Amino acid sequence: MPRVKYIDNDVSLVARMMRAEAVGEGNQGMLYVGNVIVNRLVSNCLDFKDLRTIEDVIYQVQGGNFSFEAVQKGNLFYQRARSSEKRLAKQTLDYWRQHPAKYALWYFNPYAPCPPTWYGQPFTGQFKNHCFYEPAPDTCEGVYTG
Repeated sequence: MPRVKYIDNDVSLVARMMRAEAVGEGNQGMLYVGNVIVNRLVSNCLDFKDLRTIEDVIYQVQGGNFSFEAVQKGNLFYQRARSSEKRLAKQTLDYWRQHPAKYALWYFNPYAPCPPTWYGQPFTGQFKNHCFYEPAPDTCEGVYTG
């Protein structure tokens, strides 16, 4: 059973986002971005309440900007998904979760050492240039059970 309900268009959408956000970090980095996308959908907490579809997650606007920078600036995001990235997207939608993004809801590239918290959320680890952050269990149970 997949981690979330999805349609074929969602696979392409996740694949495009994974590529746009982490192509320079290889397949592993793209899978971590996919984890964050799925985690935001299953969490239903904090900044990610009432997101019901992959499309809701990808196109979410917070503070007047898209949550994912690639939607706003992303020349790669607006290119067609390739079969290799679709395969990775399907993998993360179906089952794949690993540390440091296993329960992460946020990531970013600080172009410096990773700070110990990000908007008050604890640092869980780093992969190449991206720092990952997950919520405290008492603030966001859904990400740990979804």
